[in-house]
Amino acid sequence: MTKKENLIAMLRGKPYQEVPVEFNLCPELVETYHEKTGSDQNYMEYFQMPWRNVDDIAIEANPKQFLKYYPYGLKEGTHIDLWGIAHEPGSAAAKHMTRMRYPLDLAEDLEELKAFPFPDFSAGDASHQPKQVKAIHEEGLAAVGNMQTTIWETSWYIRGMENLMSDMICEPEMAAFIFDKVTEEAQIRARSFALAGVDIIYLGDDIGMQHTLMMSEELYCEWILPRLKRVIQTIRSVNPDILIFYHSCGYVTPFIPYLIEAGIDVLNPIQSECMDFQEIFRKYGGKIGFHGTIGTQTTMPYASPREVKETVKRLLDIAGNSGRLFLAPTHLLEPEVPWENILAYVEACRDYPLEF
Repeated sequence: MTKKENLIAMLRGKPYQEVPVEFNLCPELVETYHEKTGSDQNYMEYFQMPWRNVDDIAIEANPKQFLKYYPYGLKEGTHIDLWGIAHEPGSAAAKHMTRMRYPLDLAEDLEELKAFPFPDFSAGDASHQPKQVKAIHEEGLAAVGNMQTTIWETSWYIRGMENLMSDMICEPEMAAFIFDKVTEEAQIRARSFALAGVDIIYLGDDIGMQHTLMMSEELYCEWILPRLKRVIQTIRSVNPDILIFYHSCGYVTPFIPYLIEAGIDVLNPIQSECMDFQEIFRKYGGKIGFHGTIGTQTTMPYASPREVKETVKRLLDIAGNSGRLFLAPTHLLEPEVPWENILAYVEACRDYPLEF
């Protein structure tokens, strides 16, 4: 089996040959990786991870057009992205983390929202995508269209969370306008990835907090679920066999039935500090797969290497040979994670016995 074939078989609950590994390193740990291994390779190549991302549709950036939305000024070194969201650098203690500023934070009516220069992905260049998919497939890897922060997060990054939540209750026309614009662009991007031949499309929005939902089930079903369905239906209309991953940090257990209804195939990250993977797998393991489950607030930074290996075995044992679990740390690995714990995770995955 190629890495791609192995990954897809595992996620579909079919016999597979090895437990794949996957994680993301912060910039400081990337430096540690190069120092510890002496390798010039990208760490995804070095650890033989089974997938690679395909670049999004390329559109021309014009950050200066958004400066008028920040009359209070921005810190030196601020990056403004395609959506007009400003990312201000933090202090030295913040490492790679930035502070977001919301371009429509001060907007007071629907006309101001309509005048905002949303990115137009339909006018962008996607010619690179089929070429990248072909190159990834020639390496025996799975091609991924990564478009997390699909609807809810991008919308509130533009408007501000408090403003958008207030709009959902008090100014529904304003909320609907932003959600619909973001959803339309998501559909264009998703269709482009699907037409390019990706194997996986990674959607997501953080809809949970550490121990509670970010919004009520009623609000989710009114505002987010129908729009998520539109995006997934767009993907399925091109290729019904694409695997659809969905990411949400935090406690999202009550939302799982809605995500299944929407059509997701794999849920990430099943944050171990607030979700019980054993219970969730027992209830939903026959319906969807899972990605993540190893805590990055607890296990990865603070456990011993032996405890990391024990955690890997325990979690893989829950899924058993049925697969449906792409075991990985739940989030980006930050500077406090010991290098030895990363190696322990990799070794435990590679040593895990499979019997079919």
